[in-house]
Amino acid sequence: MKFRFVVSKIFVCFVAVLALAGCRRAPKVATGGDLVPSAPEYSDERQWYIVDREADVDVFYVTSTNVVDYPSDGGVIHFADVSVDSIRALLTGEMEGIDRMYSGGFNFFSPYYRQCSLESFMSDSLVAERVPLAMDDVRRAFRYYIEHLNNGRPFVLAGFSQGAIGVVEILKSMDDSAFECLVAAYVIGWKVTAEDLASTSHIVPAKDSDDVGVTVCFNSVRSPQCAIPLISDGNRLAINPVNWRTDGTLATLIANGDTLGVVLDTASRLLCVSGYSADDYMLPLIGREGNYHRLDITLYVDHLRRNIALRALRKLGK
Repeated sequence: MKFRFVVSKIFVCFVAVLALAGCRRAPKVATGGDLVPSAPEYSDERQWYIVDREADVDVFYVTSTNVVDYPSDGGVIHFADVSVDSIRALLTGEMEGIDRMYSGGFNFFSPYYRQCSLESFMSDSLVAERVPLAMDDVRRAFRYYIEHLNNGRPFVLAGFSQGAIGVVEILKSMDDSAFECLVAAYVIGWKVTAEDLASTSHIVPAKDSDDVGVTVCFNSVRSPQCAIPLISDGNRLAINPVNWRTDGTLATLIANGDTLGVVLDTASRLLCVSGYSADDYMLPLIGREGNYHRLDITLYVDHLRRNIALRALRKLGK
């Protein structure tokens, strides 16, 4: 079957870790003992992937997890060192791919940041220890973007997986003037919890295909039993990106020549996708059958591209 053990260049990239052992700046040592690369400075244009099309709307995209743990003198590093060309290349591949798929004629901004390694998501405790450092970079990058790069234009926020955590954190820290420019925020492959909703008025659930200033969120599985708790437990916000409904209305999706059914399970707030057999897809490392986390963008790419364009036009008053 065409999606068995799928490996996407755009998303989690398994690196040759030994090749990353040299040619890097010495990492710092964090308070907890972890080796931490130096923080990126967002006034440095090398810390950005930018495509300026002189458009009226921007896309600000936060990359997903592209690195695994890798060795350094004195230990193992759990964060991307964005001063290392071979690591930067992994993030750049996703940035280029997402720009091609989604941004169309919009300007595209994506920061390099010290994202956590894939292994960091193997337990809740590791996530709690390591994600805050990565999210601090993301928030700093967004503040710099608003103050120096955005120039008051409407913007789309988007991220997948670890990048979607970044989108939630940006929404929680965003000021009201920036929120006024938000077209929509796309939290793909992660969750929005009750605590997230209570912490800010800037997370507004999308209700339809063309409302603006809203947040879109979804996670795809064969059935609720295939969910990964870390990613989806406690999610309070979901919409079907095929028919843009928040109820259980079935939608038909044509993807890569396959005809699939996509329905939002309103109890679990998961997108249930029918049409694949049990072994059509296996999530690498985690090994969860029927969890379509790695397909959350590629399955719906045409629908998302059109939706971003539609919401942008509505924001522009067209």
